[in-house]
Amino acid sequence: MAEAERIIGTPDGTPGDAGRPGRQRQPDVAAETAAAPSGTTPDAPGTPDAGSAPAVPDGSAAASRADGPEAVSRTDERSGTATDERPRGRRRIGVLFAVAAVAYALDLVSKLLVVAKLEHHAPVDIIGDWLQFQMIRNSGAAFSFGEAYTVIFTVIAAAVIVVIVRLARKLYSLPWAIALGLLFGGALGNLTDRIFRSPGVFKGAVVDFISPKHFAVFNLADSAIVCGGILIVLLSFGGRDPDGTVHKD
Repeated sequence: MAEAERIIGTPDGTPGDAGRPGRQRQPDVAAETAAAPSGTTPDAPGTPDAGSAPAVPDGSAAASRADGPEAVSRTDERSGTATDERPRGRRRIGVLFAVAAVAYALDLVSKLLVVAKLEHHAPVDIIGDWLQFQMIRNSGAAFSFGEAYTVIFTVIAAAVIVVIVRLARKLYSLPWAIALGLLFGGALGNLTDRIFRSPGVFKGAVVDFISPKHFAVFNLADSAIVCGGILIVLLSFGGRDPDGTVHKD
């Protein structure tokens, strides 16, 4: 019987195998699986532990991965705020001065022609008696208001020009450039009269000649100032800033 067992061989894991040379006991996988805790499997040889986290060279990389979405969100939020405040497009200084130059030139030329052709002459009817060209010299403000405050209006006109020039550095809105250009050209046109016309410097009378029926006499500079002011009011109510920002609330 012993001879037959020696020839045939005995099953693995029998006591007789323990002391026999040249035979190794194979691990009992089924037994190890049964002994392992529920929900886990024994690790295969040479594979890292599934529960262990991969090594991180330093703590900053892990923190960066952990905070990544929040950091992006904060960055986007800051970027969005900056976009709302940052001016858009290019500066419109050229447009401002071009509009101002046209308004000033038209006013200056029209006044020179009126002084040469209409001074000491009868009014010229343009649309019957509803609109006439009638030259007068006005020491007051636009539309002949405040004739006793010539010096004050001169200072105000000069201050308006200075403010517009300073604001031009932050001017990115085309409508604002047109509006400020009209205001600039009109103020400069009347300021020229107050400086160079009689009776003296800063006391000069402005030349007015457009005379609608039942309305004050005015000139092209007054028209430019009024149109620029109306456009500024409309832009302000529309939520537009000179730097190009548009407020939607």
